[in-house]
Amino acid sequence: MLLIDADPQASLTISLGYPQPDKLPFTLADGMGRVLMDEPLSPGEGILHHPEGVDLMPADIQLSGMEVSLVNAMSRETILRQYLDTLKGQYSHILIDCQPSLGMLTVNALAAAGRIIVPVQAEYLPAKGLEQLLSTVSKIRKQINPKLQIDGILLTMVDNRTNFARDIAALLRETYGSKIKVFTTEIPHSVRAKEMSAQGKSIFAHDPEGKVAEGYKNLTQEVLRLEKQREKNRAGLGR
Repeated sequence: MLLIDADPQASLTISLGYPQPDKLPFTLADGMGRVLMDEPLSPGEGILHHPEGVDLMPADIQLSGMEVSLVNAMSRETILRQYLDTLKGQYSHILIDCQPSLGMLTVNALAAAGRIIVPVQAEYLPAKGLEQLLSTVSKIRKQINPKLQIDGILLTMVDNRTNFARDIAALLRETYGSKIKVFTTEIPHSVRAKEMSAQGKSIFAHDPEGKVAEGYKNLTQEVLRLEKQREKNRAGLGR
């Protein structure tokens, strides 16, 4: 599996054990820059290998400049997709971690993706921004990437000790549940989950018996069930 860090803040890169991403010799900005300039790329160039068995294409602050460069580029929405085309066949799954905004980098990620998981904090403002994201996804599906599907909305950092968090979670399920799957799994708020970012480990290595690790295991099972259902539907259509 390959993880793509498409956020100039490089949170994913830092969390996987690279605390100074600006000192890395090759990042996503370099890969997309090569595509923009129509320069050759070696397959897998710059990809880092994490000891837990996943690969990473890191990000750094240069990615902010890439956002500006994309504005006037030809085929600007598909530069990331063209970069990923150079990695075809090397990975069964590629996960793209996006920044929490709807700029050109996120549009590129949506144009390249097949499916989306939308993480939403169980708080008022993140929930409020969901409508704009869903509108953007709808436009991209119509104009650029008709294969784009939303797997579901994932409630994260849920503090079930407060009535407010429970109310927001219930409101999201009530508002969107009839149109989009809202995962049954909720990822709880946890101090242990915050600690892992400084250690360069996943939650499964840092706190394997904790409630957050359990939440992500349950989410994985939900996503796998969706995948199996899709395969069954495709097989039915092929008959």
